Amino acid sequence: MKDLYNHLTLVQAVAPVVVKTGTVPDPAAVDLAGYNSAVIEMSCGAKPSGEDGAITLKLEHADDSTTPGTAGTFSSVAAADVQGATPDAGIIKTLATADDAPAAVYKFGYVGGKRHIKLTIAAAADNTNGTIIGVTVIKSHGLDVPPIS
Repeated sequence: MKDLYNHLTLVQAVAPVVVKTGTVPDPAAVDLAGYNSAVIEMSCGAKPSGEDGAITLKLEHADDSTTPGTAGTFSSVAAADVQGATPDAGIIKTLATADDAPAAVYKFGYVGGKRHIKLTIAAAADNTNGTIIGVTVIKSHGLDVPPIS
């Protein structure tokens, strides 16, 4: 077997939380400095029956500001920046109704050229009971890491 363990860095962008109308986590920014690839993993509990308000995950990216290591102005990712989704105004995943949102794990690749990414979860009306969601960013292909052998 080959060593993958030492070639990944995991960042908990959004700790598992119940997302419902009026209760969403703060946007999470992740610095990708020192890495050449990133995967966004979104774990979701089943959306409760009868809750028809959309829950969305939006992905934005930014270069450094005038202060190195500090994100500049974030903008929505384009289709060419994402694998596994076709973003609509940066939204890479929508959980609309219980019928199309069973418990699941989703993955998206970020292949854009910016140093910083930001993930924002939003919940529309009619999400009274909520859905448990957690998001992890997996950084890989580190610049100072020897090749995987």
